[in-house]
Amino acid sequence: MILDVRHLRLVAAVVDTGSVTAAARVLHLSQPALSHQLRDVEERLGAELFQRQGRRMVLTGPGRRVLEAARKVVAEVDAAEAEVSRMSQASRGLLRLATECYTAYHWLPGVLRRFSAKHPGVEVRIAVDATRRPVEALLSGELELGVVSGPVRHRRLEGAPLFEDELMAVMAPDHRLAKKSVLHAADFAREHVLLYSIPLTESTLFQEVLVPAGVTPARVSRVELTEAMVEMAKAGLGVGLLARWAVAPELARGTLAAVRVTKHGLRRHWHAAWPRTVRPAPYLTAFVELLAKAGPPGR
Repeated sequence: MILDVRHLRLVAAVVDTGSVTAAARVLHLSQPALSHQLRDVEERLGAELFQRQGRRMVLTGPGRRVLEAARKVVAEVDAAEAEVSRMSQASRGLLRLATECYTAYHWLPGVLRRFSAKHPGVEVRIAVDATRRPVEALLSGELELGVVSGPVRHRRLEGAPLFEDELMAVMAPDHRLAKKSVLHAADFAREHVLLYSIPLTESTLFQEVLVPAGVTPARVSRVELTEAMVEMAKAGLGVGLLARWAVAPELARGTLAAVRVTKHGLRRHWHAAWPRTVRPAPYLTAFVELLAKAGPPGR
């Protein structure tokens, strides 16, 4: 190849600055070095690119053709370098995330494994301390991403839908309600209900089923961990409320029963949330897309 990009940059710089001296400054070369390179280009091409008229450098016909090519090639190379630089920066970063549900951490590792294979330069940290309060943690700057079980309504947050799942009443296989196809509000009146440690005003069961029907369970216990709720339900100590995917192994083994609540079911609509003031990094967008495709198995 007779010409390379540095030769094209040289020709363009001489035209843009109007002199060899000024072009040398722009290209961080000495004037003799630039003059030598220019003569080298002309010798390679076998054509004079500039006519020296005093201190002025005037393009010849061949020079104009080389300049035309230089404008296109240099612009394309500069754009490619800038794009590669942006891609490189976009492939590195820190992604701190939390969910509203401890059980989600059972299926998240599979998503993380797939994400890390495509984005090895991004460090993902699970902020377990922010579980149950991802919105608050997002607003305080503790997280880049939250997974929440409802629409994102805060004005300082952006959101995107991920997936749906259904909350089921879970109980021992020999429980009196286990053979029912559907449970209604009245079925909970005599029951010991097991709920996560959240206010009743945030409980889907209470707000969508029990309160509208004016039903109060015989007893309500708050249970912090999914595993504890499952074991209590298996032992016949109460009726829990969990997603089917969260108890899939127990259902398969027959150690737990799951019954739909109301004929339409208690559906949760999971969303991703991130700060509105921050333009999401490409890897955050990629993670959200992966969450939407993957999500919990068997939901």
